[in-house]
Amino acid sequence: MFTGLIEDVGTIAEIGRLGENFRLTVATAELPTADIRIGDSVAVNGVCLTVVTVHPGRFGADVSPETVAHTSLAFLKPRDSVNLERALRLSDRLGGHLVYGHVDGTAVLTARRVEGNAVRMSFRLRRDLNRYLVAKGSVAIDGISLTVNEVSEEGFSIAVIPHTLEKTTLRRRRPGEIVNIEVDIFAKFVERLLTVPPQGDAEGKLTSQFLAKHGFL
Repeated sequence: MFTGLIEDVGTIAEIGRLGENFRLTVATAELPTADIRIGDSVAVNGVCLTVVTVHPGRFGADVSPETVAHTSLAFLKPRDSVNLERALRLSDRLGGHLVYGHVDGTAVLTARRVEGNAVRMSFRLRRDLNRYLVAKGSVAIDGISLTVNEVSEEGFSIAVIPHTLEKTTLRRRRPGEIVNIEVDIFAKFVERLLTVPPQGDAEGKLTSQFLAKHGFL
């Protein structure tokens, strides 16, 4: 689990093919690789990846066909910049919002314009994902925790402050580029509670009978 507060903008040092999978080697100046262990989770552009190799100033992670099919990682090239965040510790402050690193899909940046000290970015997003967004709610774009400004039938927009532009890959994003999207998990929970009926009394009675028969009740 992550917060959506980016710790470093790393660089793709190498992309190695391993059959249907590929391995990303990511160079980082800010993440303390001495504290990263094999098996740790690191979000790369919002995708939770498991570290499989660690060397000073860089780490490697394998990317599965499933991840390739549903994220923008397939479009990465050597020397591309990526947002990096290590997994959340329970003692850390939750400055962004709860981000799982399970990308729901991708969106396309359609417009970018300066508004005062911020940059407004508009994205086109599939309707089956766009329905989870609300104005003033949260969304993770390439792993960055951001506030939704407006929602339309075709997508949504955000306003990016100078600090976020400076510390993330959004400063380089231009119209036509693809980004990873993770919607707020709480929207999915609410939808399921409202659409899936609770189990009936019959299931509850069978469970009670089973527990009683085996001495648990």
